[in-house]
Amino acid sequence: MSHRGETQKKITDHSIILERAMVTRHYVMTWDLDRCVGCQIGPLVCPKESVIHQESLLVDGKIQKKPSIDIDADTCVLCGICLITCPTNAITMTINGKPEIPVSTYGAFPELIKSTEFNAEAFDWSRKDFVINNCPTNVIAHDEITKAMVVDQSGCIHCRQCEVATDGAFQVIQPWAGSITLQKEKCEPGCRACAEICPTRALHLDDSGQLVLADYFCIKCGACMQVCPIKPEQKTVEIKVESHGISKIITQEKITNVPDLPIYVERWRVGHYPVSSGVWIEALRKLADDKAGTVEIDRKRALKRKDLLKALVGSRQFFPQNDSDS
Repeated sequence: MSHRGETQKKITDHSIILERAMVTRHYVMTWDLDRCVGCQIGPLVCPKESVIHQESLLVDGKIQKKPSIDIDADTCVLCGICLITCPTNAITMTINGKPEIPVSTYGAFPELIKSTEFNAEAFDWSRKDFVINNCPTNVIAHDEITKAMVVDQSGCIHCRQCEVATDGAFQVIQPWAGSITLQKEKCEPGCRACAEICPTRALHLDDSGQLVLADYFCIKCGACMQVCPIKPEQKTVEIKVESHGISKIITQEKITNVPDLPIYVERWRVGHYPVSSGVWIEALRKLADDKAGTVEIDRKRALKRKDLLKALVGSRQFFPQNDSDS
């Protein structure tokens, strides 16, 4: 019996694969469950609610089962919106064996502006191994032929650790602007789940086992909020939006217990190439807070902060131990 046109789903311990074979187009979409941090962005932006958040399991403040996702193959239209917005590059898609994202191809969703660029003239080559070892996704390598540090952009999550590790020889543009706030006094005793799930070292344990925030490394995925045992409480509010001279009242979910949360991540705005579509506007409404004018962390100041350098593995050789943090 032919299954042409139907979506077939395959699940392994490490991936979810959807495959749809049609007459002229063969779709294959893969979710890498090892890279996925259960950040909730996919479920938020999916127009068909096909991406289903899977809760974590904590035992004594440690992750026994990490948060993840499942996919409803019957409703997924393989549009690729979750792929574009995934902060950890956990999703890939091919059509007829070549990478393609349908919503980008047809102009319904923009490409996000993000990059990691290397300036060899500004690099202290004594830090080569230090930089490579601190890349959380292992996408930085030394090219012996070109004598340059190269980045696999398809795997880079733009965490900016290479920026700090090289004192600015790498320059990173993150797609999302926002903030992260840690209130350790609100944490449940002994819980360190947020540090376990963080895909960068924005949240980590220092040498004494204390939870530390290195805010500049945060990619605004929000996975830390998903594993935290103290959950956000939300209410539905109505807001007025205007577009092309037309006013409209829409509903939006707002967190009401921010002062009680140990960890709080906000996404203010996203850098993207021009596009105007209802799908994009709806996704942005769900993901971003209305703080477009808020100022980010200053890059030049961040590169001088010793707390960020100390957050990197093997950084002791690059700063005197008796220096105070700045």
